[in-house]
Amino acid sequence: MAQVESFLLDHTKVKAPYVRLAGTEQHEKGSSLQKYDLRFLQPNQDAMPTSAVHTLEHLLATYMRDELKGIVDISPMGCRTGFYMIIWDEHEPKEIAAALTKVLEKVITTEHIPAVSALECGNYRDHSLFAAQEYAKMVVEAGLSDDPFRAEEAIAR
Repeated sequence: MAQVESFLLDHTKVKAPYVRLAGTEQHEKGSSLQKYDLRFLQPNQDAMPTSAVHTLEHLLATYMRDELKGIVDISPMGCRTGFYMIIWDEHEPKEIAAALTKVLEKVITTEHIPAVSALECGNYRDHSLFAAQEYAKMVVEAGLSDDPFRAEEAIAR
């Protein structure tokens, strides 16, 4: 049976919000892709409603590409506690965390959700800018860590 990295993560030990490098894939021709865990909420303690996740997905997909070159995809986690981001080349978690913080600060003040028509979105009625902004505020106020286990917890791993 295939091993899935996120299923191997001990979700009881991580401390959200954080940015975590979840893996790097190397192609035989030399290119690389990285997968990042952009965790907003503590696993198994809270979950965002779908309207907030959906709106954040649209905003992150747009604004993160303004901050970082080479983003392939940003997708919500099924557990609704955060997002996965796939990006070309190798980056440091600190760089991703700084870009995400800048984007979330922009989300807090935006008045527009990109791509919310029936033509552009598969469920255009399920959005909440208010909820997305509330979760963005929560993450910014808590501060994004680039260590999902935080310093005091790292030894316990």
